[in-house]
Amino acid sequence: MRRAEDTLKIAFLSTGGTIEKTYDETDGSLRNVRSVLEVLMESLRLPNLEISFETVMSKDSLEMTDPDRDLILAAVKKAVSAHDAVIVVHGTDTLEKTGEHLHSGLPGLDRPVLLTGAFRPFEFRDTDAYQNVTEALLAARLLPPGVYAVLHNRALAFPGVTKDRARQTFSRRDA
Repeated sequence: MRRAEDTLKIAFLSTGGTIEKTYDETDGSLRNVRSVLEVLMESLRLPNLEISFETVMSKDSLEMTDPDRDLILAAVKKAVSAHDAVIVVHGTDTLEKTGEHLHSGLPGLDRPVLLTGAFRPFEFRDTDAYQNVTEALLAARLLPPGVYAVLHNRALAFPGVTKDRARQTFSRRDA
């Protein structure tokens, strides 16, 4: 069991999604252009963490394909070998589909793999990005091995996670 004072090695894998959308003043659009994770992390106090960042893709999750999910799976497989936990930043629209794919593709997983995102972009004043990323960081230290969705004060293990669009969060299909 890890102690709270132990340094934890975490890989952040960026895939895009609403959390990373940026506003383009020239045309008024919100787009996935670049990762915002390093900027977000600069505002957090993170002792005892070694964090690496990798951009796997920069897509709205509604545009993700099965080959894209295979790329995410390959990136997670690579990252778990060198880190204590992996956090995949993902769009919420198809987060459950990618989570199921990771759960199926990572048998015998020996560390936590967490998916998180936001319903509002990081650049928005009322974003849930800070909350969800911070919760994922804490969950990376505390959860046993497995694949989880970590958002809005909950850590839900796959399989069986679903987006609750009416409540704008995630829940379990069996709940």
